Formats: sequence, structure tokens, C-alpha cells
Amino acid sequence: MTVFAVEYVYDAESSDARDASRPAHREWTAGLVREGALLASGPYTDGAGALLIFKAADEKALNELLKQDPFAAAGAISGTRTSVWAPLTGLLADHAA
Repeated sequence: MTVFAVEYVYDAESSDARDASRPAHREWTAGLVREGALLASGPYTDGAGALLIFKAADEKALNELLKQDPFAAAGAISGTRTSVWAPLTGLLADHAA
């Protein structure tokens, strides 16, 4: 499995869409945590986006997961940046390939 860092970018205009879909988004992320696919996630304190740390077989599998996010369906995400990440130390180091 590969570890991916995914950054979401939010437009200020998407706050209503995020507010409306947040309960479903959090239910979705909680399910991914239970499955072991999501290692950590949370918003930036300035409201401009969020960081999500995933484990997935490859980028194609990751992109299929991201399409299922209620925030994506609501049009609340204006951009994403996905990077393969290799945590070498700390709590997530055991997840690196």
C-alpha cells in the first residue's frame, strides 16, 4: 500500500456547500478510518482547505475513493493536490511502503 497526502482547496464561496455536506463527509471519513484507508484528516485553521492522509493500492484507487467524498459531490472542493508521501518517523511511519 502507498501513503498519499491529499490537500483539498476550498473557495470562500463553497462554505454553504461544505456546511450542508459536512455531516455526510465526516461519516464518509469515519468509515474510511474504520476500513484503514484514511490515516488522518482535518481542515486547515484558516478555512482554505484540508489535509487528508490515505493508504491506497495506487493513485487510481485513491482517485476512486476521492470521487465518493460528499464534499466532491457538493462541489465544495475547488482543487486538490495529491502526493505520494513516505512518513519515516512518528505515528504514521509504520504505514510507509
